[in-house]
Amino acid sequence: MTVTNVTRKTVLADKCEVASTFFARFRGLQFRKELPPGHGLLITPCNSIHMFFMRFPIDALFIDSENMIVHIYEGIKPWRVSGIIKNAHCVLELPSGTVYSTGTVTGDLLDMQP
Repeated sequence: MTVTNVTRKTVLADKCEVASTFFARFRGLQFRKELPPGHGLLITPCNSIHMFFMRFPIDALFIDSENMIVHIYEGIKPWRVSGIIKNAHCVLELPSGTVYSTGTVTGDLLDMQP
């Protein structure tokens, strides 16, 4: 799937996977060596993440049911846990630095297309 920040007119990920089963959500990006530029993982439903067994930092966008960003973690490091984000319906995990390089901020609207 492709994820676009409609507000900023930028592509956040053009190769985004979806984790929607219990096992896929729990596994997330664990044990991967990297998350290349242009890639992402959409975890749904989800309102908090863990970074156990991760090897690299990521940017995490917490998104509500209307596809608006309600919270952002930039460069969250391995072995950390996010807080529970009220109103978050899903989380988009992106390579660290994506938020900064695209100018993405809380309140931006996203579009997700297969």
